[in-house]
Amino acid sequence: MNGTLAGRVALVTGGARGIGAATCRELASLGAEVVVTDVLDEEGTALADALRKSGHKASYQHLDVADENAWSDGVAELIARSGRLDILVNNAGIGTFEDVEAESLDGYRRVIGINQIGVWLGMRAVIPQMRAQGGGSIINVSSIFGAVGGFGGSVAYHASKGAVRLMTKNAAIRYAKEGIRVNSIHPGFIDTPMVEVAKGTEMEKAILANTPMGRWGRSEEIATVIGFLAGDGASYMTGSEVYADGGWTAQ
Repeated sequence: MNGTLAGRVALVTGGARGIGAATCRELASLGAEVVVTDVLDEEGTALADALRKSGHKASYQHLDVADENAWSDGVAELIARSGRLDILVNNAGIGTFEDVEAESLDGYRRVIGINQIGVWLGMRAVIPQMRAQGGGSIINVSSIFGAVGGFGGSVAYHASKGAVRLMTKNAAIRYAKEGIRVNSIHPGFIDTPMVEVAKGTEMEKAILANTPMGRWGRSEEIATVIGFLAGDGASYMTGSEVYADGGWTAQ
């Protein structure tokens, strides 16, 4: 623990597994008190328990990011317990593979509800507290597919992550003079449970062939960047979009 985030409280959505879990571990290692949130209660609780056993301050809260009341209640509970909130990592997300014609209205709405509306609700819920404290750092997890068209499928996912990219810039401008920094990170293809369906298929071959580094990314590689954006080393960064994608978008 190097203590660069000592005394700060961080809330991570989708924190039970994948990039979210790696981010919780990274922020804890930097000294932050970490609030793991997810709808995967068993896994989230286990992670928070493991962090505490390792000497970190951590807790778990159930949070459905698409639920407006869950956000207001959850942030109020966190503030009552911890007294402050310095860092929000909007990481929770889902995806579908359907293209424009194949996607259903229900499927589209569900992806937008979690990936896009959930990010907005999160920012809206925490900004008043950050303002009262004199500042904070919000990191929104978008995707390379928030900036490029990918393979032509996953229309709902692309739409939602593109929205996250621009919501980030919009909020960054709005709150820059209040000390609230808002940045987005855009991972490439990361080895998480979300991509298991592609393993051993032609899709995996296409992904790796189109990634200049020729491999899957690791959750820890994204978490390290998030940890940087959360801290004072990134104090002049707001509205930035940071790509950690093995070179995908450099092509």
